[in-house]
Amino acid sequence: MQKFVTTSRSNPNNMYAIVEISGHQYKVAENDVIFVDRQKADADKTITLDRVLLTSDGNGKVQIGTPALEKATVKAKVVEHLKGDKIIVFKKKRRKGYQVRRGHRRHVTRLLIEKITA
Repeated sequence: MQKFVTTSRSNPNNMYAIVEISGHQYKVAENDVIFVDRQKADADKTITLDRVLLTSDGNGKVQIGTPALEKATVKAKVVEHLKGDKIIVFKKKRRKGYQVRRGHRRHVTRLLIEKITA
């Protein structure tokens, strides 16, 4: 069973950014791999994330947007589209003979963060 977590290959002193993708906020650095809700771009294409909320250069200089920074962008490569782990939804009412078991798998996109520009 695969777990969908952000894998950080970066040094904590490197530049990072907080971006908003599909209503969710992610802390990303260069060469990070993140799983986000399904994006419309094809696999092996590069997308530009322009909703950058915060950037840090790793030396203590932080830029905070209100709500987003205007000139900051993050370039990410769409690695693949896949389905997430199965989520089981189980409903039961005791002493009534009512049990319902349903589930779903979320469609996700794996992104590789290539470049952060502030």
